Amino acid sequence: MNSLETPKVVGVLERLFGEAETTDRSAIAELLDNTEPGADPVATALDAEVSDYKEFYHRSVQNFLCVSPVFGRFLYICGRAVNATRIVEFGTSFGVSTIHLACAVRDNGGGLVVGTELEQAKATRAYGHLKEAGVDDLVDIRVGDALDMLSGGVGGAIDLVHLDGAMSLYRPVLQLLEPHLRPNALIVAENATPDYLDYIEDIATPYVSLPLPFRDVRGNELTVFTG
Repeated sequence: MNSLETPKVVGVLERLFGEAETTDRSAIAELLDNTEPGADPVATALDAEVSDYKEFYHRSVQNFLCVSPVFGRFLYICGRAVNATRIVEFGTSFGVSTIHLACAVRDNGGGLVVGTELEQAKATRAYGHLKEAGVDDLVDIRVGDALDMLSGGVGGAIDLVHLDGAMSLYRPVLQLLEPHLRPNALIVAENATPDYLDYIEDIATPYVSLPLPFRDVRGNELTVFTG
C-alpha cells in the first residue's frame, strides 16, 4: 500500500506544492538579494535567524518554506523503511512534509506524527491540509516553542525525526529528543548547520551520518541513532 498515490493525497500535494512555489518566490528572491556574491544563502538565513528566531519566522508566517516533492517522497520512504509508528517533526509549517510522514505512518499500520509549529496561524492551516488529505487523525501539532513543546517527551519511543524548523535549534532539539530515540531511529535534517553537524559527527555521540546527494546546496543530512 502507498497512501501517497491515492487521488486525494496526490491532489492536495500537487496543489500545495504549486502554492508554495508561488508564495515563496518573493521570499527566496529577497534572501538571494541579501546574500553576498559567492556566499551561502542558507548561512545568510542562519545569521538572520540566530539574532531572534521567533521574529524571523513570524515574518515568514505566510510562507510555506516546505520540502520539495523529491524530499517529501524521501521522508515517506524513510518512514516506511523503519516501520515508523511514532515520528517527531520540528517545523510543521503548512503541513506539506507532515502529509508525507503521516502517509508512512498510515501504511505502517497506524501511529502518530507529533509536529511542532511556532505560529498558530500556520498550525491551523496545516490541520486543514491534513484533513483534506485524510490523515489528520494521525497528527498532533503542538503550537509554541519546540523546546517547550517537546520537553516532556512524545508518549513513547521515536522512530523518525524530521528537522525542518529554526536551524539554530536543530542541535538542542535533537539533544532534547535523544533519550526517547529508539535504536536505529532515523534523523532527517534540512539545512543542517555547522553546530548540528559538529554534534552528530563527533565520534563520542551515538550517531552515524552522511549528507544526502540531492539538493546538496540545502545541506540535507541523514543520520542513524546507534544508541
